[in-house]
Amino acid sequence: MSAITRDEVAHLARLSRLALSDDELDHYATQLDDIIGAVARVAEVATEDIPPSSHALPLTNVYRPDEVRLCLTPEEALAAAPAVEDDRFRVPRILGEEA
Repeated sequence: MSAITRDEVAHLARLSRLALSDDELDHYATQLDDIIGAVARVAEVATEDIPPSSHALPLTNVYRPDEVRLCLTPEEALAAAPAVEDDRFRVPRILGEEA
């Protein structure tokens, strides 16, 4: 595979509207070439016999059983509210909504 050239990096920089110095062009050309080489090595791995998976290890969700517990009554929940309407919290209208 051919190396990423300084001219290609300069072209990408122009397209991205980045002003890069000569040292930066050389530096980024080397880095991009290393990245593309690493991706190419990954692509060489034989994967025909490997089934697709989302995780390396099988995962199982852990659920707890639902339990009925005591909770606030509507009156208790609304007791400290600054405004209540029809057994609900009253809040200011937003975004110019019409009734």
